Formats: sequence, structure tokens, C-alpha cells
Amino acid sequence: MSFANAWTIARRDFRSYFTTPIAYIVLALFLAIMGYMFFNMLAYFNEQAMNYQTYNMGHSMSLSEGVIRPLYGNMNVILLFFSPAITMRLFAEERKNQTIQLLMTSPVSLTDIVFGKFLSATLFVAVMIGATLVYPITLMIFGQPDVGTLVSSILGTFLLTCCLLTTGILFSAMTENQIVAVFLTVCVNFLLWIISWSAYSAGPVWSDVLMHLSLINHFMKFSQGAIETADLVYYFSFIFFGLFLTHRVLDSFRWR
Repeated sequence: MSFANAWTIARRDFRSYFTTPIAYIVLALFLAIMGYMFFNMLAYFNEQAMNYQTYNMGHSMSLSEGVIRPLYGNMNVILLFFSPAITMRLFAEERKNQTIQLLMTSPVSLTDIVFGKFLSATLFVAVMIGATLVYPITLMIFGQPDVGTLVSSILGTFLLTCCLLTTGILFSAMTENQIVAVFLTVCVNFLLWIISWSAYSAGPVWSDVLMHLSLINHFMKFSQGAIETADLVYYFSFIFFGLFLTHRVLDSFRWR
């Protein structure tokens, strides 16, 4: 794989996001929702802190417990539904415009193409998450949040979203209809999100398997300020497997 070729594709696709209103709509809606959530969480936290100090009522929460964890937990849910809008056109548009054949016969390797497309989507997500850094900066200016929890929550959110993107890229490669790609991506990602719910009624072995397959279950340690190797391996393995499947789907075009 040539990183230079992949980076060229990533830059081209990243710029193409901003040639349509989709990028601006996604960014505006995402920031509006996250801003609303942040200020409401902060207001609730301040109210609880004042009640505790004045009347010794309720539970004294830290910023990590009252704001950071719920903020990034909710951000993951929002990104679950926003990520398909980022990936839906990456390959589906190429197929619809009949340019997929030109892409397959270009001197750039298929691995470079897949990784470049994935990199463009992750860059866009990095912009989305980066735009929300004003919230933790605000907390650091006016309070004393746990920096470790803050950093691990951001990292966990980014890695989880990268997994959501790989699923979206896979379905974008499988169909030329962007709406179908969005629908399939949401359904599969949502299933992988809630699959751990069945663990409570499953047997001992299947319970562990279902918990391990859950996307959100591996984020829990990140939200608590812990970065564990098992969670990193899961997320990176998920990304690799998703991109590998995308590569195989696209490679099948050469035999049609």
C-alpha cells in the first residue's frame, strides 16, 4: 500500500464533502444537538452541586461523572445515526455514476482506494469531534475535570465512530443506492450496539460472546478513564475486518 496514493484519494474525497450541502448540514445539526446537550448537562450539574453545598442534598458528583461521561456517551449515540450520512456516497456514488470501473482500472491499488476513502471519512469525523473540543476546554477553564477521563473518552468515541464508518463504507460498496446504504448501515450498527442486551438471558458462554461483540460495551472502560489493550484490539480488529470485506466486495467487480 502507498500512503501517498491513499492520502491523495483522502484529500480529494474530503474536499468533495464540502462541495455539497451535506457536510454543512451534518456539522450544523451535530453541533446544535451536542451544544444543547452540553449546556443542559452543565446546568443540571451546577444545580446538583448547589443543592449539595446548600442543603447537603443529593449526591456530590464530579465533572467526569456528571458531564464528561454522559456527554460522550450521548455523542456516540448521535454519531451512530450521523455516520451513515458521511459514508453513504463514498462508493455508492461511484457505482451510480458508472465511474467504479475507471476506479478499479486506475494505477492506484485497490487497498489504497479503500484506505483513502476510509481516511477521508475519519478526517471528517475528526473535524466534527474537534469542533466539540470547546466543551472540554470550557470545563478545564472553569473547573477541574479529570484529564485522563476526558482524553480516554475522546479517544474511545473516535475509535468507536471509526468502526461505524467501516460498516458504512462496506454497504456503500455493496449498493449504488445511497438510501439503501444508509438504512443497512444504521440497522447493522444498531444491532451491534444493542447485541449485549441478549447477554443477560443467554448462557455463560454466549453471554461472554455477545458482550464482546457489542460496540458500546468496549467504550465503557474509555468513559471511566481506562484504556485497555483488549478494547483497542477489538476496535482495530473491527476496522481491519470491515475494510477487508470492503476490499473483497470491490475486488469482485473485476470478475464481473
